[in-house]
Amino acid sequence: MQIFVDADAFPNGIRDILIRAALRLNVPLIFVANKPLRLEKLANLTLVVVPDGPDVADDRIVESVRPGDLVITADIPLADRVVAKQAFAMNPRGTLYTEHNIKDRLGMRDLLGDLRDSGMITGGPAAFSKKDRQAFANQLDSFLVRIAESP
Repeated sequence: MQIFVDADAFPNGIRDILIRAALRLNVPLIFVANKPLRLEKLANLTLVVVPDGPDVADDRIVESVRPGDLVITADIPLADRVVAKQAFAMNPRGTLYTEHNIKDRLGMRDLLGDLRDSGMITGGPAAFSKKDRQAFANQLDSFLVRIAESP
């Protein structure tokens, strides 16, 4: 298993959680972004910098992901593409996307986008909080334990 991070719009608050988990389990951790990031130089940590442009990082992740891999992203269309390749996706707030829930999440995202476009609702998600960070850490740990225990 590998863990990919859609690092273009990634809260720094969970970077350390991911790095610790990847080191503890000796799992490759790959950050994909369209600009250089400051990352520690560790054997299982990789930064892939892609050209600027819409969905370039997403496309690289989808090209690289294999069944059973985990992708950390807040981008629900990317999560849908990842799940279609029999991988898993988790958002930075700890929501795990699977084949059982991704289409509902994608539909809700589209509905909310339409409501925002029409002016019926305004704003976006709440600011990333310590509670979100803890929810992510808990869900990541739970996911990694399940994967480690599965045959």
